[in-house]
Amino acid sequence: MMQTWFETKIKYMKVTASGSEQMVTEDFLFDAVSYTDAETRVIKQMQQIIKGGEFSVRNIKQSQIAEVFPYENGEWWFKAKVNLVTVDEDAGKEKRLTTYYLVMADDLKEALARINESLSYLVIPFDLEVLSRTSIMDVFPYNLEEGAAKLRANAETQEA
Repeated sequence: MMQTWFETKIKYMKVTASGSEQMVTEDFLFDAVSYTDAETRVIKQMQQIIKGGEFSVRNIKQSQIAEVFPYENGEWWFKAKVNLVTVDEDAGKEKRLTTYYLVMADDLKEALARINESLSYLVIPFDLEVLSRTSIMDVFPYNLEEGAAKLRANAETQEA
């Protein structure tokens, strides 16, 4: 099953390192099956993160990210624009397919090493066109156990 990622912008009051409060808008990435599912997941997750605080969902849009490579440590999320090189045998031409990946790292050098490591499974040639730090604060992949529990609950409700 291919993942669909949604970029969201959340506006809320954040306590800074100095202890003062500041209104911020931050970006998050959610794996979801639809816009409605993304909004539901965003609200549920933000209620856990911003305990008792108010927030507003400012934007939800489908992302171009094809795959996310999380690592145990890393301060930032970096977006890689990668061209996959294939050959159109009928036309006898080289064909480039642009794909976007997200990788966690502390700096650009580490992001480059990690994206190369993460894409080492590819059997076709690729070239990294752009690698840049994003404003994404956190990534929330779809929880398969949670999704299965929802499906069971829906099935039981429909049977009753």
